[in-house]
This record gives sequence, structure tokens and C-alpha cells, in this order.
Amino acid sequence: MKVNETVRELLLDVTADKSYNACMPEELCAQIRTMTDDVFSSDEEFEAAFYTTLEQMCNDKELGRSGRGNIICGAQLGYITGTFRANAKGFGFVTPDARYAHLYSEDLFIGADRTGGAMMGDTVMVRITDSVPAKGKGTGRSGRGKRGTLSAPARPERRTEAAVIRIMTRALTHITGTLYKELPRYKKGAARWFVEPDNDRITAEVQIRPNDLGGAAPGDKVEAEILKYPKPDYPTAQGKITHVFGTAESKQANYEAILRENGVRTVFPAEVLAAADKQAARPLSTAGRLDLRDKMIFTIDSADAKDLDDAISLEKTDDGWLLGVHIADVAEYVRQNNPIDAEAYLRGTSVYFVDQVVPMLPKALSNGICSLNGGEDRYALSALISLDRAGNIIGCECRETLICSKIRGVYAELNDILEYGKASVHYEKYAMLFPEVYPEMVRLYEILYKKNRAKGALELETAESRFVLDESGFPVDIVRRERGVSECLIEQFMLCANEAVASWLYAMQMPCIYRIHEEPPEDKMQTFAAFAYNLGLDIRPLKRRQLRPGDLQAVMNEAEEKGLAGVLSTVMLRSLSKARYSRAQGIHFGLAAEFYCHFTSPIRRYPDLCVHRFVKAILHGDMDTGAVHKAEVFAEKAALQSTECEIRAMTAERDIEDLYKVLYLEDKVGLVFDGIISSVTSFGFFVELDNTCEGLVPIGSLDGFYTYDEKNLTLSCGYRQYKLGQRVRVELLSADRISRKIDLALADEDEMHGGRGRG
Repeated sequence: MKVNETVRELLLDVTADKSYNACMPEELCAQIRTMTDDVFSSDEEFEAAFYTTLEQMCNDKELGRSGRGNIICGAQLGYITGTFRANAKGFGFVTPDARYAHLYSEDLFIGADRTGGAMMGDTVMVRITDSVPAKGKGTGRSGRGKRGTLSAPARPERRTEAAVIRIMTRALTHITGTLYKELPRYKKGAARWFVEPDNDRITAEVQIRPNDLGGAAPGDKVEAEILKYPKPDYPTAQGKITHVFGTAESKQANYEAILRENGVRTVFPAEVLAAADKQAARPLSTAGRLDLRDKMIFTIDSADAKDLDDAISLEKTDDGWLLGVHIADVAEYVRQNNPIDAEAYLRGTSVYFVDQVVPMLPKALSNGICSLNGGEDRYALSALISLDRAGNIIGCECRETLICSKIRGVYAELNDILEYGKASVHYEKYAMLFPEVYPEMVRLYEILYKKNRAKGALELETAESRFVLDESGFPVDIVRRERGVSECLIEQFMLCANEAVASWLYAMQMPCIYRIHEEPPEDKMQTFAAFAYNLGLDIRPLKRRQLRPGDLQAVMNEAEEKGLAGVLSTVMLRSLSKARYSRAQGIHFGLAAEFYCHFTSPIRRYPDLCVHRFVKAILHGDMDTGAVHKAEVFAEKAALQSTECEIRAMTAERDIEDLYKVLYLEDKVGLVFDGIISSVTSFGFFVELDNTCEGLVPIGSLDGFYTYDEKNLTLSCGYRQYKLGQRVRVELLSADRISRKIDLALADEDEMHGGRGRG
């Protein structure tokens, strides 16, 4: 039977909604019909599609029938659809689709024998099988110890178990990895070829026939297309090699493989480049624009930034200030549905690596006509934000403008002036901003910062890496990235603009792509509260019936006073929900903001470009009822796509950063480093070195029988205990560029007391 996807999605949404009352098919048919007026030309056409789809969905367990014949959600019968996430140890988890969030607030555990051949990212249907009782502790054994057994994977206090019964959509079509040759066991046997995936969460190897090697040799980094997927009784996939990156030991081969694995598009189609060149050549005009070229507007970015998409200005008023946040008017050049837009939609975001960037837009736009370069006229979409003396937003006006940035500001240079004043070597470059403009901006920044802290915006202590490269692009040092006043000032001004524009669009009841950050799950907050309590912190703020961001920040403030902020930040980050894009307005919990969107970076983020289009359509009077509906439909689609692209980009950025850290440490095997325990698991603990590199100390390398306490995140053996935030000294055992993994061991006691030099 042929399923109508529109009807299917509506049936899933309606029956999964917590307000749905089970009803007979006829009643449900009438309810769904009201939602499909613009899809079907007649009632007869709709009813045929409805009953065909309903019957198939009942057969597929997506829906069910009660004893009285009412249609019910499949979840009520224990059948859930979601996304499968594999673990390197063979088991996995399924994140239920968002429509089932009110039924299942946590992921479903899938045992290694119940994955049904599912691979990372697959959309699957599962059947609920059991609910695991509370398990707070696990055990592990040392490789040198005399007793103990390896622990089972630790689980939360209560974990719902399920089994995969159907793979609905395959996520992986290609796998990157290293080709190796398996010699025959017998003289007459034939050698076999396999690709071992780089991603250890892809547990299935890919067998390659000799005719499908594509010229690859053993030890090459390759991409393989999957021709046959693994099955429960045969866990190996079959495929053919479609791309050879080079030897797996090559830095460039690993770099390119990471991009390919994460679906990062690195080459612009010729028609996109041609369209961008044509747009970039358009002459500028003041027609229909507010001319602000005489205003003191300037940019502040890092010294190596190429795409300058935000500039600022500030004027004092009787009530407080008029803050101008002037953003490159990318929507003027990238119209919806043209080739540039289609490519930007697929990319979703620019991807920034250690020494390179894969831009969302061609350079003719991102580094050219859309970049707010100093001394050059540019189109901008300006948010002119009125603030009172307490830093409250009292008004926002959006205008299409023509600006000319007076200075190409650099964070480090302005920070130097703030510290040394006229004695700074950079003072002359910025003389026009002193002693009035920039100090006044700093004053407003401090007010905005204090206001955000007062309302409870979260401040987490996280470490960012800065790589020092030699002439060949090889890492020669890694240091922690420091942020000064100027970086924080720009951040606060951009936050202010994002909040002001989101509030403006919401007040006008116009479409928007919001950036939302939902309240943390209750079970994770309970775990976080228990951990904070065991650190000796006052957790009374966390016991409110309605948790507020300020309650978490109150605990964080105490942790900061006691030198525990780094430890608590790590656990808090794991307890919070993930921020995402949404057409529907929702809170941003971490920022303590009721309305928030991304408006300030349309060169590098697709949601910002969409928000610009909505704003410009309002300014042009193009938002009639039909246009609003179309915009809302597109906003829903773009929000989902942008969230997925963001996740891919973040994964690629993290993987490449891990690669560079391994490259830096390769020649330092045997050296001893100081670090802090950043994560504790049932199989060992991770240590973050002072240079931000992170590696695993496996439980097998520890003497004795260790018990894992999941609530307190500790490994204990008698009086010896390893816990989150503990300072340790470790020896580097290996740094493998193929797996991008770093292995560590605790340094011997004499080394811990100065027996060897530090790395």
C-alpha cells in the first residue's frame, strides 16, 4: 500500500500529542481533513489517502487500535521511532522522535544483541522490552590486579530498554576509514580486504571485493560506499571504495577524510561561483536606505578574521544609549531559491578549523562585498536598539542601511589600549575612539553583563584551544585561548541585538527562526544536584518547583568561590539540554532570555540569513497572509536543516582539533604532564592536560579492584580514589593520528614527586 507522507506525518503528530483523545477512524479522518485543505483537491482523494495510510501505519505498528477500535499512538503499545546512536562496545541508544518527548524524556537503551543491524544515525522503530532497575555503581578491574571483572556499561538510575525491530531510514551511505588486508588462513584461501571505520561508533567493518578497491593499497585512508548493510546475523557490511585520500599516516589525508565523513561540502558548484561573482559586481546605491556613512561605525574581530559581518556604533541619549548593531546585508545578494541560496541551505553554516575555513558562501561574498571591510561602503541591515540607563531594551528599529566602517578593529589591540592607555603601541590607530566612544561602550558592556548575571544567565568555565603553527601548518604549541574585555563586549552587544530582534519579530507576530534552549531534564538535574551536594555546595536553589537559570548560577557562583567552577561546569554542561533552532518561540534557558534568535552572522549561519529575509520582508511590506504562511513553512524546514548542519560542523571541528592535538603530541611519548580529571567512566578516566589535550587512563592500567560510583563520578579502590576535578600527573603512552586517540597512564610515585621533567 502506498503511504501518503503528508497524512502520515499529521497522524503521527496528532496521535502522539498529549492532548489527543483516542477516537474512531471516522472522527480522526475529519480532524486531519481540516489540516490538508491545500494538499488534496477533493474529499474523495483525501479519504482514499487517509484510509490507505492509516491501514499501513497500523500494520507497521506506528499506530494501533484499542479494544474498542479507537486509533491510538503506537507508543502506547510500546512501539517508538527514533534515531539510533551506536557505542563502540556494541550496544546503543535510541533518541525518541521529538513528538514522543512527553512520554520518554531519556534515550532508550539497546543491548548489543538487539540492535537489529542498525548503524549510527539510522531512523529505527523499536519495541519497548524492559525497564532497568537503579544501578548506581559498577566495577572494573586492573590489568595488574588479582581480582575483579570488567563492569557492564553504566546506566542511569532507570533506563528503559528496547529492541530494534525495523530500520526505517539508513543514515550512512559512505564510511571513511583505513583499508587493511586480511591474509588467508589456508594456503588455497584468498586474501580479504576490509575498511576499518574511523568512527569507533560504527562497529561494522566494510568488506571490499578485489575488483572494488579503486586503486587503494593497505594502509590507505579511503571512503567506501555501502552496497549491502550489515544484518543481525552478519555484522559486516559490503562496499566499494569511491575515494582514496592517501596514506592513513598523512595529515592531509586525515583532514580531508574528516570533512568527507561529516558531510562538509568543500567545493562550490560552478554556477554558484558565477552567481556570486555577478552579485558581488553590483554597484551600491543609497536608494531606499538610511545613509549612515558619516557615523562612527567600526568592526572588532580577531586579527586573522576574513569575513567581517558585524559592526557597532553607540550614541548617548537622554534616556541612556542608542546601540547600533550593523550586520552585513547578505539577504540583498542571496535571494531565496537562487543557486547561492540552495548551496547555503545545504551547508547551513561555515565550518572553522585550526588554520582553515569552509565558508557557507563563496569568497566573492563572504570575504568580498558582504564583508564590512574598513574604509569601504557596504550594505547593512542595522538594529538600532534603544537602551535605558539600566541596560534594559526599550525599543528596537530595524533599517536597511549603507555604512562605511571607520576602523578594522582587532580584539588584542583594543585590549592592549584598555590596559596601557596612550602608552599602547596601538593607540594612534584607535585615537578617534578615545577618550569617549570606546570607554562609553565598555561602560555599557559592563551594565549589560551585570544585568544578564542578575537575571541568571549561565556562565560556564570552559577551555578553548589556540594552536600555534609553523610555516608548514604543523602544530608546534597549544595554549588556552584567553578572552579580554573587547571579546566580551562584542559578545554582549551581539546578544543584545539577537534578543531585541527576536522580541521585535514576536511582537509583530511575524515568522522567525528562534534559537531555543529548553529547561534541563529533571532526571539530569537530580544527578547534577547530587554531585554538587557531594562537593559540599548549597543546592537549596535547585529544589525550587520551577527551576530558573539563576538557580544554577547561584550554585556555580559558590563553586567559583571555592575553586570548583571548572569541575562543576563540566557536569552542568552534560546536564543541560542542547540548544537548537525552532520556528516556534521558546525560552533560551542558558541565556535566561524569553526571546532569542540568531541575527548577527548571516555570512556564516543560514538561520541568520533567514531572519534577515523576514525583517526585510516586513520593511518592504511584503508580509501578507499568504507570504506569512509560506515563510512559516520554510522556517520550520530551515530550522531542522540548520540544526543538523550545526551538529555536523561541530563534530568536524572537534575531530580536526583532536587530530591537531595528536599531531602535536606524537613526538612527546614518554613525557610526563600535569592535568585534571575531566571525566570518569566505568572503563577509566579522562585527563585534560594543562594545554587542553585530553587522553584516557584506562582502568586496566590501575593497580587494584576499582568500584565506579556513577552519582559521584569516582573510581575507588580502598583509600585510593580518582574523581572529577582531581589534579594528577600522567605519562603519555601514545598519540595515534589514525584513531585520533591519546592514551595516558598515571606517572609513578617518584615521578609524581619530581622524578622526571614535565612535558
